[in-house]
Amino acid sequence: MILLSSFLHLRPRRCGPFAGLGRGAGTAAGSRRALRVLVDMDGVLADFEGGFLKKFRARYPDKPYIALEDRRGFWVSEQYGRLGPELSEKAISIWESKNFFIELDPLPGAVEAVKQMANLADTDVFICTSPIKKYRYCPYEKYAWVEKHFGPEFLEQIVLTRDKTVVSADLLIDDRPDITGAELNPSWEHVLFTACHNKHLQLKPPSRRLQSWTDDWKAILDSKRLPPGQAA
Repeated sequence: MILLSSFLHLRPRRCGPFAGLGRGAGTAAGSRRALRVLVDMDGVLADFEGGFLKKFRARYPDKPYIALEDRRGFWVSEQYGRLGPELSEKAISIWESKNFFIELDPLPGAVEAVKQMANLADTDVFICTSPIKKYRYCPYEKYAWVEKHFGPEFLEQIVLTRDKTVVSADLLIDDRPDITGAELNPSWEHVLFTACHNKHLQLKPPSRRLQSWTDDWKAILDSKRLPPGQAA
């Protein structure tokens, strides 16, 4: 497994068309520090659910499936397991297969929004994603997917980790409702990205949602910024 070194203290990079990445590192004394945003990959940038359903139906055309509007719960394999005991393993076999992650389509507006976000002043953006435990294809394909859709410059902005709670940031945009780990009080605010499996959940204040990439994500970022001169 390849992890970014010193991922607990992520350092911004500047290169190529993403010169805006990490502008916070170059801010002058007295200005506000850079806002650090972690963006999940599967279900937030990449259409995991749509890609899974398409390949499941192609591989198992005679098996029952769950339409996207009927998806409930983060774990696809658990819901399929309730349809039939053998369907859980069949579901898992889909995303363990070669070319599953690299062939996922981007969600509408995701690439454009994150590129805009990365070029905002005083903003550091990282793609923070959890690889599956069967790692033969997944880690490589996640890097390849980012390079394909964001360009090679963004490879410096990837964090692969099974535990996102130990990564320091201001915001985490993620479609998983319950993110737990070694750190009981993560530094980031979790903004729930709406997906087919979580749209029915009622969030309690102050929890927030990002409905899609056409939603006002800039307002969410601005709400977390410190006034100039104020320390973190």
